[in-house]
Amino acid sequence: MANNFKEASVDEITQVMQQAQTAFEAYQQTSIEQKSVFLEAIAAEIEALGDGLLQKASEETNLPIPRLTGERARTTGQLRMFATMLREGSWVEASIDTANPDRAPLPKPDVRKMLTPLGPVVVFGASNFPFAYSTAGGDTASALAAGCPVVVKAHPAHAETSEMVYSAIKKAIVSSNMPGHIFQHVHGTSFESGKALVQADETAAVGFTGSTVGGLALLQYSSQRKKPIPVFSEMGSINPVVFLPDTLNKNAADLAAQYAGSITLGMGQFCTNPGLMLAIEGDGLYSFLDSLGKGIEAIKPAKMLHAGIHTAYQKKSHEALAQDGVKVIQKSAVEAQDIEALPTVALVSGKTFLANPLLHEEVFGPYSLMVNCKDEQELLKVLKSVSGQLTTTVMGTDEDFAAHKALLQLLPSIAGRVLFNGVPTGVEVCHSMVHGGPFPATTDSRFTAVGTNAVKRWVRPVCYQNCPDGLLPLALQNANPLGIWRLVDNEWKK
Repeated sequence: MANNFKEASVDEITQVMQQAQTAFEAYQQTSIEQKSVFLEAIAAEIEALGDGLLQKASEETNLPIPRLTGERARTTGQLRMFATMLREGSWVEASIDTANPDRAPLPKPDVRKMLTPLGPVVVFGASNFPFAYSTAGGDTASALAAGCPVVVKAHPAHAETSEMVYSAIKKAIVSSNMPGHIFQHVHGTSFESGKALVQADETAAVGFTGSTVGGLALLQYSSQRKKPIPVFSEMGSINPVVFLPDTLNKNAADLAAQYAGSITLGMGQFCTNPGLMLAIEGDGLYSFLDSLGKGIEAIKPAKMLHAGIHTAYQKKSHEALAQDGVKVIQKSAVEAQDIEALPTVALVSGKTFLANPLLHEEVFGPYSLMVNCKDEQELLKVLKSVSGQLTTTVMGTDEDFAAHKALLQLLPSIAGRVLFNGVPTGVEVCHSMVHGGPFPATTDSRFTAVGTNAVKRWVRPVCYQNCPDGLLPLALQNANPLGIWRLVDNEWKK
């Protein structure tokens, strides 16, 4: 295995998951404050790794230091965000319906409900975000906040970076006096190791960011268990962008500059890369395409994350461009070397796009396909033919929005995040963010992988009926010792 890290055997994975289950039981006895301090300690220890962490990540992924600096800040920021969420406390959704023994014809029992952690969570590190979606990323942070131990399988493309972050978490475990196996870390490249992690008896849920093939394989492993578990896979997305006529007529050059940058940001290696563009035929579209082509031509190729992603980009982009009716608008003027990706944009008619399912597939990299639609009806038909997405974007003026109400009504059914007059690349970490969407963007469209609501993937509701007050969880006790917002007899109270 690359980087000389030993592949975890099935027996070792069995032991790791058993240790995680033991840690789960101990973790339930830690206070909210202790958990919050632990998350903050992880953030501090990651920062303490300094420039060495950034340099190692850059060596392994070919990502530039400024990009990695921002991603590290996002990673530590979301750890602290979940610590703040824990202290505030309302995320458990505590609700209380008090008893009414005098109700006729039947007395009403005392019924109380809150969210409770599922158990050990397995997280598969992502290739394109070595910090924010990997070892101590959003899946890990939200699962630990929920009260679940985490076992991470390092991504082999940045195994040494993952190992460094693991060392930071181990220090935080000790300094925060957490259960020793509350976080564990394994390496593996085989299908067997991934299957063993998903199918271990103790595994309660799985988090994954990556390819559709990989995400569906994990879902299949779960379905083969005696007790199936939830698998939250974030998979492919082409993130369609609709350019409406009035804004193209007025702003073609500015829009082209904006999207040339978005398509090629990080060499297109974002799950929110705008891989599909749609517009209605007209002078504004032709002006946009001319400016976009000039923008793409000026962008230099750069190395992709690793050879495997580069090979896939070469294969998928060549297949797409070889389809009948697909015309190259422009490629970068600089020839690509080694594992560099060649920025490319292409054009196809709405009729051809609708007839060729291959054109609907994601090309992961600095590639985007413009669909030239003859009218609004064809544009809507094209948009409806596209499967579930993480994002969909509409670029328009107030006049455009007033004239295309059917389009605006359609967009929320397609994606988890609907953007107006912006670019989909860039995901704000906040309470209101939804980073998810209908299948096949994810395996469960009800949840998000980013923001505080990401915690809800790792919990389930539990109801207590006529439970003595002293035996209730603190969040449900009459005195409300945690001081959190609760729904009590249909009224929000503290």
